[in-house]
Amino acid sequence: MLVDERLKTILLVEDNRGDIRLIQEALKSTTSPCDVVVTRDGMEAMTYLRQDGDYQAAIRPDLILLDLNLPKKDGREVLAEIKADPNLQHIPIIVLTTSRNEEDIFNSYDLHVNCYISKSRNLAQLFKIIRGIEEFWLETAILPPSEVPLPEMG
Repeated sequence: MLVDERLKTILLVEDNRGDIRLIQEALKSTTSPCDVVVTRDGMEAMTYLRQDGDYQAAIRPDLILLDLNLPKKDGREVLAEIKADPNLQHIPIIVLTTSRNEEDIFNSYDLHVNCYISKSRNLAQLFKIIRGIEEFWLETAILPPSEVPLPEMG
């Protein structure tokens, strides 16, 4: 089986314009080129992932950076829906949020999040976090294939 060598796509689900800009800038500074798609609320994220409406040609993301506190449908609901959907559940999700609430951390892992990171307001620390995400998730980890394998017919 070949490892997927195409440009990685990251879906950033974030409503705060300042955070979007900072995360995009931090991702641009990494050595692993990637496409970043931004959705601004939970409903838009699910529409993108299910390739509905304006997103029928959407590229399946290799990695999702998900804020918890989102309008319309919050990140907890988005996480639960993705992990319950057989077509989406293998996409790695990193919760990237300002919340350090133990209940949020516990519930996110209970919903099978792949990683929970507290977003820093310190710019240098945020860039360090994004470099860490790049080093592990884009350079070290082998991500699931972009196409969901069909079940074998027996």
